[in-house]
Amino acid sequence: MEIYKDLSSPDSQKFEQLLNSQLSKNKIEEGKVIEGKITKITNKYVFLFIEGLKSEPVIDINEIKMIGLQNKVKEGDNVSVLLEKIEDKNGDVVVSAQKAQKIKGWNQLVKSYENNELINGKITQKTKGGVIVEHIETGSLMFCPGSQISDKPIKNIDHLIGIEQKFALIKLDMVRGNSVVSRRQVVSSNKREDKVKIIEKFKVGDVIKDAVVKGYSSFGCFFEVTTTDGNIDTLCHLQEISYSRVNHPDEIFNIGEKHDLKVISIDMEKLQVGCSIKQLSPDPFEHISNYQIGNQYKVKVVKITDYGCFCELEAGLSTLLHSSEMSWTKKNIQPKKMFSVGDQIDCIITEIDKDKRRVAISHRLTQENPYSKLEKNYPVGSEIEGVINNSNEYAIYLKLGDFDIDGFLHSNDLSYTGKPDDELNKYKKGEKLKVKILEIKKSDQKVRVGLKQLQNDPFNWFEGKKVNDAITVKVTSSDNKGLMVKPEGCEIEFLIKKSQIAMNATDARPSRFVGGERIDAAISELNFEKRKVSLSIKLLEEIMNAKAIKEHSSPLSGKNLPFSSLSDQLHDKKKQKDNE
Repeated sequence: MEIYKDLSSPDSQKFEQLLNSQLSKNKIEEGKVIEGKITKITNKYVFLFIEGLKSEPVIDINEIKMIGLQNKVKEGDNVSVLLEKIEDKNGDVVVSAQKAQKIKGWNQLVKSYENNELINGKITQKTKGGVIVEHIETGSLMFCPGSQISDKPIKNIDHLIGIEQKFALIKLDMVRGNSVVSRRQVVSSNKREDKVKIIEKFKVGDVIKDAVVKGYSSFGCFFEVTTTDGNIDTLCHLQEISYSRVNHPDEIFNIGEKHDLKVISIDMEKLQVGCSIKQLSPDPFEHISNYQIGNQYKVKVVKITDYGCFCELEAGLSTLLHSSEMSWTKKNIQPKKMFSVGDQIDCIITEIDKDKRRVAISHRLTQENPYSKLEKNYPVGSEIEGVINNSNEYAIYLKLGDFDIDGFLHSNDLSYTGKPDDELNKYKKGEKLKVKILEIKKSDQKVRVGLKQLQNDPFNWFEGKKVNDAITVKVTSSDNKGLMVKPEGCEIEFLIKKSQIAMNATDARPSRFVGGERIDAAISELNFEKRKVSLSIKLLEEIMNAKAIKEHSSPLSGKNLPFSSLSDQLHDKKKQKDNE
C-alpha cells in the first residue's frame, strides 16, 4: 500500500476524491445515525464494521451495558450508532450507541406525538409533582404530572410502579428535550369501536360546543370533546386558531377553557377529527376591499408591545402600528408612553398585501411633517433660536424654536478659531443659542445647524492673496516643531514648521525667535475650499534671493564661487562613464 506523504500531490488528491465519493455513495455523514455490524465482542469493547469507513469503529462495553444491549446483541448483529467523527486527531472513527438511541428515541416520540398515538411505558419512581415514566421502546424518561396519573384521585400508586401500560404524550419541548405524558387520557379513553361510533356521528361543517382545552404544542391545541357516547380528542392546528397571527397557543388558551369548534376534516383510518376556531366567524380580511391605501381611518389599540401597537380596523381585522410610524420626531419611543389599550387613534394605510394578509398603517402621517414646516418657515441659511436639551462628546442638540425638532450642532461648527473640545464645554443644558440652518434632510429627519456661520470668518483675511505673497506675522510661541504665528489682523494661528524657518539648516532654529516678534513669511499653500494655509520663511528667502540674482547678476556672475563649476564637473564625469 502506498503512503502519500505529500498531500498536495495528484495521487493524494485523487485518493481523497475517491474516498469522499465512497462516503457520499454510502451516505456516511458526521452527525447521522447509521447501522454498524458487530464483528467482535470482548470484555472491554465492541468492534463494528461500517461500509465506507477506512477503519473499524469501537464502542466501550460499558456504553452497551448502559443502554441495556449487553445480553441482546452478539457478533453478526447490527447496532445503531451516531457517527460523531469520521476521523479524530488520532485517525480513529468516533461513534456512540447511547447517543444514537437517544436520537432515535426522541424521533419516535415526536412521531407518536404528531400522530396522536399512545406509547408504552412504565412508572419507575415518584418525584415532586408526579412520577417518572420510562419509554419501553427507547428507554427515554418522561414526566407524568400527578393530575394526569388517573381520572380519579389516587392516594397510593405503588401498585402502578414497574407495570407496562399505555400513556399519551401531551407535551414535547424539543429545545429542552423534555416530554410530558398522561395516563389519565388512556384510562378515560374509549375502546376503538366506541371511538369509531363517536366519530361516525360527525361530519365536516358540524359545530362542536364547549370543547375543553386539554393541551397544546407549538403546532396546535388539543381539545377534549364530550358526547353522549363518550369522549374524544381533537386537534386545532395553529393556523386554524385565529385570522390574526398566533405564535403559540398558550398566548390565547388556558388548560380547562371551553371553546366552540368547527369540524373541517375527518380521518376514519387514523380516527382523527380536525377542527377550526377561526372558521366559525367570517374572514375579516375579505373586508379589506373597503379600505384604500392613503386614506385615513380610526383604529382601536388592542395590544401593546415593545415594538408597536396591534390595532383593529374592525373586529378581527388587525394590523401593527410600528413604533417608527408613531411620531415624526420621537425616536425609539416606548409605545405604552403614547397609547393605551382601547384608545381610538387616527392612522393612514400605507400598504395592503393580500397575499401575505398584511396591512401597514402610520399614525405620524396624519400629522403635518414638522420638517417640511421648518423648511418652509426657516429655509437653509435662515437664523433660528434654539434651546440646548442634550449634548455628547462631539455635538450639541437644540430644540429649534416652537418645533418639536432637535437641531444637530457639531463641535466643528461652534467656532472658527477655538478647539472643538474646549468650545463644547462652554455651553450648558437649557442655554439659548441663535444658530444658522445648514441642512434639512426630511427623508432622514435630520437638521444640521451651525454657530460659527453667524460669525465673521477669519479665513476671509486671505481674500485677494495668493501663493508666494509675503505677509507679516507675529510670533505667539515656539517649540521644537516650529513657530506658532498669527498674521497681523487675523485671528487664526498657523505653524511654521522648523524645516521652513530658514534656507540654511543651521539657522532653522525656533529658539532664534521670541514671543511678540514680528517677522515676514511667504504663503506656500492657500486652499479656500479646504480652508488650508501654509507659511514659510524659507520660501520668502528663496524668492528674495532669486529676485536679487535676476536684477543684479551678469552672464558671468558666480563663476568664482566654489560650486560654480559643479554642473560642468558632473557633466564631464557622466560623459567619461558613458565612453567607458
